[in-house]
Amino acid sequence: MAEALVFTVNIEGPISVYMQIENQIQFAIASGRLKPGDSLPSVREMSAMLGVNPNTITKSYRDLELLRIVKTRRGVGVTITGDAPKLCRAETRAMARAHLNDAVAECIASGVGEDDVKRLVERAIASGAQPYRS
Repeated sequence: MAEALVFTVNIEGPISVYMQIENQIQFAIASGRLKPGDSLPSVREMSAMLGVNPNTITKSYRDLELLRIVKTRRGVGVTITGDAPKLCRAETRAMARAHLNDAVAECIASGVGEDDVKRLVERAIASGAQPYRS
């Protein structure tokens, strides 16, 4: 359920805060931690949790609604749609592949050897790395 999930943002990171929020919700749906019908925290709750302006949360939720990932209903809140898992799996996997390809290309371009790149990836996996942690 959404209540057990912890969302974080890195205010100083290169990805805008509203995109970090959108991405984390999509990651949670793609991984099955959020399921169709689950509710997201209210705008006020999410704003307080992350220490960001409520307008930022509203923008994230609105964007996700336009993507048909969530549905907003007055008095009910923001819930995950039935189509969300399929939509999020495709989107997040494509995003992750692109980020990984870019990161590997940067490593190679800067002279990091193939074995070192593999070790870096293995170390990141073993560490339980989470997105947008400062």
